[in-house]
Amino acid sequence: MSKLKDYIQLHLNILLFSLTSVFSKAASVQYNKHGLSSPLLYLFLFLMVANCGIYAITWQQVIKKFSLSTAYANKSVYLIWSQLWAVLIFKESLSINNIIGMLVVFLGVMVVSGDE
Repeated sequence: MSKLKDYIQLHLNILLFSLTSVFSKAASVQYNKHGLSSPLLYLFLFLMVANCGIYAITWQQVIKKFSLSTAYANKSVYLIWSQLWAVLIFKESLSINNIIGMLVVFLGVMVVSGDE
């Protein structure tokens, strides 16, 4: 049960990191629409930097519980979260190549994590 809790913490941390790309894209959208005069641009930039700071601190705590190869293999799940945010938040579409890529990432994570 303890290992399950560790994996949940690891993946919540990866989910947190994936939000950095959401804030980055949102800032880009604001900049493209309104230029440097948009208050939301600065809000999203702040959220992006703050999120990176929080992630960096929590990542150091989480990876103590795993071998580096396992932790970094699981970090590739970031790509799956990013695709999910792209579809849900920014209304982008998934191609068959995106789906195949996500399956390859998922299977790779399962293979590497299967030893623990």
